[in-house]
Amino acid sequence: MAHEPPRGSPGYSGVRPAAEASADDSRIQPPSRPRRLYAALDLGTNNCRLLVAKPEGASFRVVDAFSRIVRLGEGLAQTGRLSEAAMDRAVEALKICRMKLRDRQVVRARLIATEACRQATNGDAFISRVRDETGLALEVVDRHTEAQLAAQGCVPLADPRARGVILFDIGGGSSELVWLLPRGPGRHGGPPTAEILGWTSLPVGVVTLAERH
Repeated sequence: MAHEPPRGSPGYSGVRPAAEASADDSRIQPPSRPRRLYAALDLGTNNCRLLVAKPEGASFRVVDAFSRIVRLGEGLAQTGRLSEAAMDRAVEALKICRMKLRDRQVVRARLIATEACRQATNGDAFISRVRDETGLALEVVDRHTEAQLAAQGCVPLADPRARGVILFDIGGGSSELVWLLPRGPGRHGGPPTAEILGWTSLPVGVVTLAERH
């Protein structure tokens, strides 16, 4: 059974082991004086992205960001596996993300991985490696959840008077199409909301198409 190093030691990550993380998110242990900073990390087939933000009114203001092309899904269509070189690139990018989460004293984060980790036969082993080397417990989301998250992120950009909105989320390994019906502001003046009327996910993206053609 793995044990977390003592707080303050070089190996202490502040991230709960995957077995203790909920099905919905991965939480960073709060500092003694929380600053109410939140983060979202998306490890995709092509990119690793991190946003750190703080609440501001009914929205959030980004205070830090990171993006790196890691091509995690390089060669996946041919081999069905994540290559060692691709995993190395992703882990190095995730180490930078972990440093930012620690330095910014993030109190809560959603850390997700998508199509490459869903499809690869060694996806679970890679997730375990990430946890061991970075302390980050990535959540491999299914396609429905990925479509929902894309919709939530884009609702504020939609015209609230529109009778319907079609969202295209083109990633490195999959593409999601979502049909939305804007519903206006949320309760108590919260962020805009929308109803998902339909959605589909296609196992094609910029990396898979580039390698096939």
